[in-house]
Amino acid sequence: MTSASFHPAAGPARRTVVAAAGAAGLTAVLAACSGSDDDASGGGGSGGGENAGAGAALAATADIPEGGGKVFPDQKVVVTQPAAGDFKAFSATCTHQGCAVKSVADGLINCPCHNSSFSITDGSVQGGPAPKPLPAVQITVSGDSIRLAG
Repeated sequence: MTSASFHPAAGPARRTVVAAAGAAGLTAVLAACSGSDDDASGGGGSGGGENAGAGAALAATADIPEGGGKVFPDQKVVVTQPAAGDFKAFSATCTHQGCAVKSVADGLINCPCHNSSFSITDGSVQGGPAPKPLPAVQITVSGDSIRLAG
């Protein structure tokens, strides 16, 4: 007799309601994650990109070896000196899957996660699965001090 009180056409099935709620939740989570990535790569504070610690001294010019460079993990920046007195800076976040690059050697900026490598001169991809170059970061060199540009 309970089957007489059940009317399948009376409204959406529980499965439909649960699936719709799950999809809406997933959309909200993905949107939140997307916003966090944007904040980390270009926002202020300790995030990466051009605005991280703007104006803060990163290093002395003597700390960056000619033909090499140095990774600054807290600022998510790598500074290189491809030729004497020519300083460049790039994001230290690999363009493949977002791992932090860890070293600079033999004219290359190296990511340990999947062996992508980038030129110290222009950040271009030199090997591995990275799909695009490391983005340039603006720096200023004044005397013997290297700073993030503001």
